[in-house]
Amino acid sequence: MPRVAVVAAIVVLAIHVTFGALLTISDTGARNIGLSDQLAIGLIGVIITGAVLLLTRARLRVGPTGVGVRNLVGERVFEWDRVQGMTYPDKGFSARLLLPADEHVPVLAVQAWDSDRAVAAMTAFRELEERYRR
Repeated sequence: MPRVAVVAAIVVLAIHVTFGALLTISDTGARNIGLSDQLAIGLIGVIITGAVLLLTRARLRVGPTGVGVRNLVGERVFEWDRVQGMTYPDKGFSARLLLPADEHVPVLAVQAWDSDRAVAAMTAFRELEERYRR
């Protein structure tokens, strides 16, 4: 997923910069298209690129204190006494960290698109869970 997000971000930025540069080449009927409009289109591309690159931030950290899940924005750390395991639902696109009372947290770092890497991540999680769980 991070590779796809980086490629998509590059494409989005290239399109916006190109359109911004080509904005004043021909007469479109509007009279006041200038440098500020070109810069605005480029800035919109930078903002969208930043939003797409948020998909590269997903992380799963497992240690003696618990499990840290960072999805798009912030990281949440769950202590081992709250973690009941991690599963991969049949129709889901990412793994889920299971919590008490039928709660779950999506783990965007382990996705179906990653195939072999997702299997390796689930195996590594289970091994670390056995080592650190009291």
